[in-house]
Amino acid sequence: MIKKKATLLLADGTVFHGSLIGNPGTNGGEICFNTGMTGYQEIYTDPSYTGQVIVTTTSHIGNYGVHHEEVESDHPTIGGIVVNSFSETYSRLDGDGSLQDYLVKYKITGIADIDTRKLVRHIRSQGAMNAIISSEYEGDLEGLKAELDKLPDMNGLELSSKVCTQEPYFFGDENAPIRVACLDFGIKKNILRNLASRGVYCKIYPAKTSLEEMEAWKPDAYFLSNGPGDPAAMDYAVDTVKDILQTDKPVFGICLGHQLLAEAVGISTFKMHHGHRGINHPIKNLMTGKSEITSQNHGFNIVREDTEKHPDVEITHVHLNDNTVAGIKLTNKPAFSVQYHPESSPGPHDSRYLFDDFIALINKN
Repeated sequence: MIKKKATLLLADGTVFHGSLIGNPGTNGGEICFNTGMTGYQEIYTDPSYTGQVIVTTTSHIGNYGVHHEEVESDHPTIGGIVVNSFSETYSRLDGDGSLQDYLVKYKITGIADIDTRKLVRHIRSQGAMNAIISSEYEGDLEGLKAELDKLPDMNGLELSSKVCTQEPYFFGDENAPIRVACLDFGIKKNILRNLASRGVYCKIYPAKTSLEEMEAWKPDAYFLSNGPGDPAAMDYAVDTVKDILQTDKPVFGICLGHQLLAEAVGISTFKMHHGHRGINHPIKNLMTGKSEITSQNHGFNIVREDTEKHPDVEITHVHLNDNTVAGIKLTNKPAFSVQYHPESSPGPHDSRYLFDDFIALINKN
């Protein structure tokens, strides 16, 4: 196959030249890297990655193709992919096609045959920034830079209302004993699978749904989902979470939901230098003393100093790489949250117990 050339341009002027993969064209977003060695399809369909260009650190991508069941939303949401070695052929008996065809179908432009180790080291030292991939601007870096300058900054960007469902829908068995109202800020399907498998009937609501509308369904508890963007730009969601807490019904938040719960009780959030993304991040559960290997994807976090000073908040989990807050619970309300993904697909499954804790909290309440 004759490879078409592509260019990756970072906001600080760093340039990489490689080969086009996926759909010919130009697209971009905030560049970040994920250290997972498997699960690229789950990553590409996770709404939390909306507006981001994903660098995968494992050397071979595409070797097991795609499968219709390995999705976290209806379609990929990423702004592009960057890989070292890309495989258009795949070795999988039940595969539904190649990753190349999948990227073309959803009009995602990517670049291969570049030194991803060098790129990751650059992001780790310089921090997250916007980047753009193109097969259309060969030799015209000024033109490509003009396109890059049009991309929005992730800091202060509200995306949840754009990626969430636009109409409420149900998931699970309507005869299940527990009803949970799920606020969709970019919810992953495997969260719903985990709840439904534990006897929960879910009703999933758009991000800007009012408490009154959700209470009309008479839920037993509330779930605050993951999602993309800056939590500090989501006053509407913070106000709704404040209203939810006044019901004294159990609340469980994951990632963006965790950040919004913190914002609702007066804890600030901040944009991280380059975020946490991968399936091998070590977390310590301060309640049990046990460690967990977790799946993570976030570029924002809550301020530890604010959390430690709060009279009604207890830190339950910390990230062992940098000591950032990875979980909290309210001491005056039946509410808790974590800054990672216990529903992780394809894995690891160390933190699935958090769904059991949520069910126990609902039953106790």
